[in-house]
Amino acid sequence: MSSKVAIVTGANKGIGFAIVRGLCKRFDGVVYLTSRDIERGKKAVADLEKVGLKPKFHQLDITDKKSVEVFRDYIKEKYGGIDVLVNNAAIAFKAAATEPQSVQAEQTLFVNYFSLVSTCEILFPILKNGARVVNVSSSAGHLSRIPSQALKDRLSDEKLTIPELSKLMQDYIDAVKRGSYAEEWGKSSYVVSKVGVSALTNIQQRLVNDRDIKVNSVHPGYVDTDMTSHQGPLTIDEGAAAPLYLALDAPDSVRGKYLWHDKDIVEWDSKVISKSPGY
Repeated sequence: MSSKVAIVTGANKGIGFAIVRGLCKRFDGVVYLTSRDIERGKKAVADLEKVGLKPKFHQLDITDKKSVEVFRDYIKEKYGGIDVLVNNAAIAFKAAATEPQSVQAEQTLFVNYFSLVSTCEILFPILKNGARVVNVSSSAGHLSRIPSQALKDRLSDEKLTIPELSKLMQDYIDAVKRGSYAEEWGKSSYVVSKVGVSALTNIQQRLVNDRDIKVNSVHPGYVDTDMTSHQGPLTIDEGAAAPLYLALDAPDSVRGKYLWHDKDIVEWDSKVISKSPGY
């Protein structure tokens, strides 16, 4: 068994690809680039091999529990567990998307929140003591993006459980289907999904404190990727900097935190975002 293994989801392009590249350069162990699409994943690995890096590839579709279970069994048998897990896979509908808002809400929350929950439920049992988990959130994942104070209070409640959080996320989807969601939740399903990721991170940290596991969420910045329609001013390597910091360099005391792309800890439940979401 190799002593250490790092895994990045949704890593065949964009920020995930850059995180793999950074890990390959510095992580003392094996780095897995995973993606839903096998051919794209293998091409990404080949691109990194051309510059002398040596990631490994494994197919992983976070929306398919069977795919995650197969991956878990493979990693457990081959390496004994996971040392670094970067949950990067996510989707975002474009502003010009023609799908009904109810469809956008259901699909966005399914991938960005519910599939993250199920992936972590499957993989967390094989996290090694001292492991680091990085949940890629967004500036959109700051609690101030939710209009309702009552919802803010519930989402930031230190006694909130994952089932209760999941019910709130489902309540949002149901509200969109009824057409009565904007006043409480705002108008962006992506915002709700990433607020869910940030809130989930806080709960997960409470659940693994006894195992010396560090779980943090991070806003990688507004990055030049397909997801931003290449409007972001930051390069993918700049977007990978804060996730890599959490995966490799942050003090052990940094746990259950929400980090900005400049590596500053931001109070997730403050009334306003005190920093610019871009640079």
